[in-house]
Amino acid sequence: MTEFPKNFLWGGATSSSQYEGAYNEGGRGLSHMDYIRRVEKGDKDKRFPINVTKEMFDDHKKHENEYNFPFRRGADFYHHYKEDIALLAGMGFKTFRMSIAWSRLFPTGLEEVPCEDGVQFYHNVFKECRKYNIEPLVTMIHYDIPVYLTETLNGWESPKMIDYFVHYTKFLIDEYKDEVKYWITFNEINMIMNSSYLGGGLFVECSDKPAETCIHQALHHQLIASALTVKYFHENTKGNLVGNMIARLQNYPYTCNSEDVLATQQQNQFNYFPTDIQVKGWYPTSILNYYRKKEIDIIWYPNYEEILREGTVDFAAISYYHTAVISAEDDKKEPIGAFIRNLENPYNKITDWGWGIDPTGLRITLNDMTDRYGLPIFIVENGLAARDQLTDDFKVHDDYRIVYIKAHLKAIKEAIGDGSDVMGYTSWGCIDLVSCGDAQMTKRYGYVYVDADDEGNGSYNRYPKDSFYWYKDVIATNGADI
Repeated sequence: MTEFPKNFLWGGATSSSQYEGAYNEGGRGLSHMDYIRRVEKGDKDKRFPINVTKEMFDDHKKHENEYNFPFRRGADFYHHYKEDIALLAGMGFKTFRMSIAWSRLFPTGLEEVPCEDGVQFYHNVFKECRKYNIEPLVTMIHYDIPVYLTETLNGWESPKMIDYFVHYTKFLIDEYKDEVKYWITFNEINMIMNSSYLGGGLFVECSDKPAETCIHQALHHQLIASALTVKYFHENTKGNLVGNMIARLQNYPYTCNSEDVLATQQQNQFNYFPTDIQVKGWYPTSILNYYRKKEIDIIWYPNYEEILREGTVDFAAISYYHTAVISAEDDKKEPIGAFIRNLENPYNKITDWGWGIDPTGLRITLNDMTDRYGLPIFIVENGLAARDQLTDDFKVHDDYRIVYIKAHLKAIKEAIGDGSDVMGYTSWGCIDLVSCGDAQMTKRYGYVYVDADDEGNGSYNRYPKDSFYWYKDVIATNGADI
């Protein structure tokens, strides 16, 4: 009978930019995420808020005191961290995935010495976690970079970012290695290919390179920075583990036509290649051929091959929300690497935000990654966004979330039975926070309701949902009844 491992890391996940708030307190500098504006439906600008152009950025700066910038508020973890960690402990969390705001430690990214208030804040958070025997799982960068580096360097397009980032990560390792066992370098490192501003602080239109070359050049710099960080981590810690992370998109062929199957294989190769590099230590032939065919001319970082070989990770982490259907037909094609697709899978139910619900796809992914890498796998994001309603007696009846998560946990359990080595599961937004793609509080994922709306109105009081008590029982029984 399949069981979750006894040391399975049950928990939940957040990010500093979406959760922490207090953007102008404790010496924190501004992040490029702080310039993502909430755009309501019907607004003349109907693009995703995260797809910020230089023109939009300049407008946001000009109207800084007028526009709604939800990431600056988050869910105010900065002032509620003791209460929030106690709530996580109330569910029995074994681990809490969080990230550190680079600009809270190094406000512009150029400083030699970090801001002491920021350093102490994270010590306080880790101390509170230890108080309840919760193991922090820390992401070194969850998208947000000091906005000064976006404005002066065009973000990760510049190789100078590598030195600034490694200076920052070496500090993290040296300062917190006795308090944090599990680390991830980059959150969803492949997201830069889907949203260049969000994932890399890039204005591709300001580059002298073609857009796709600019994006892949920036990704190359991120991969180098990650590998250098991993090497330093291994040389300067004992018993700690560091991993990578991608947004995993399991793809299916639209039909059994061999052309659709080939197109699907190519999409899966593209989705996996950042993990291939970070696990195996080299660029796969498939992506090098892609660069050649698309005339993407990368300026390779000096000694990059040796750097990548020496900076391979200990585990592979993923976010998993939905799957995609791939067609080779011209009128149905989507660009390679696109995460949001128009082709719907008729076998999947759809969430309120248009994502197909596919628990079996998670089992497929875990088995596929086990065969591909032979490393432990950590599911560090998964969850259901919904428009939760707080009742007059301060309850949220979210049976739909319980159904969703239970189905995905069942798929994980089955994958473990298939032979997958799964380290843990941290569902996304365990306490409500500002959603990334839409910059809103209305899109809720958590087991705990935060009384705040899209405009920042509300008490910010916390209220456990029905799923809070259900997840508490799951953890207490180590998933025995799933």
